[in-house]
Amino acid sequence: MGEKYRTLSELNLEGEFLGFVGDEGKFKYLRLAIPAGNLQVKVPKELRGALGSTLVPGEHIRVDGVSQLNAHTGEIKFKAFRVRSTGVCPIEHLPPQTKAKIMVCQKAGCIKRGGKGLLSELEKTLCDRGLIDKVTIEHTGCQKRCSSAPNCVVRIGKKQYKKVHPEAIASLLENHLT
Repeated sequence: MGEKYRTLSELNLEGEFLGFVGDEGKFKYLRLAIPAGNLQVKVPKELRGALGSTLVPGEHIRVDGVSQLNAHTGEIKFKAFRVRSTGVCPIEHLPPQTKAKIMVCQKAGCIKRGGKGLLSELEKTLCDRGLIDKVTIEHTGCQKRCSSAPNCVVRIGKKQYKKVHPEAIASLLENHLT
């Protein structure tokens, strides 16, 4: 059987430390405020003790880790492998995140293999979750991946995600944009 979570990308996040989630001394997650919203990042056991005594809410930190996608539910989790303090910097001075772009192939091969359904399901899902105004949906020509049609590419900043189901796209965008 396959793994439950599939690694999407490496993370390099900077933001304001808001606190820990869990019982005192037994926390598993830290809360991080970034320009796009708040995130929960899982902290490995070996870092928990040191971070619990050194991090102060309001402190500006950098989190290096990975994002993982649950292929069944479309849920995205963030796991840290390093957390460093970068000094105090209010969240208001961080640059705002750019708008996300979804490029959907509209050539005949993709349309015949479900491209119209993909586009309508994507628009419906984004609308239901209130994300439609935060995303640009672009109709493209052939993306040269006809064997895996219908094709769409999600671009958030400099990261690109391919072969992602509309529900997973919505979860991905929620985590990056809200």
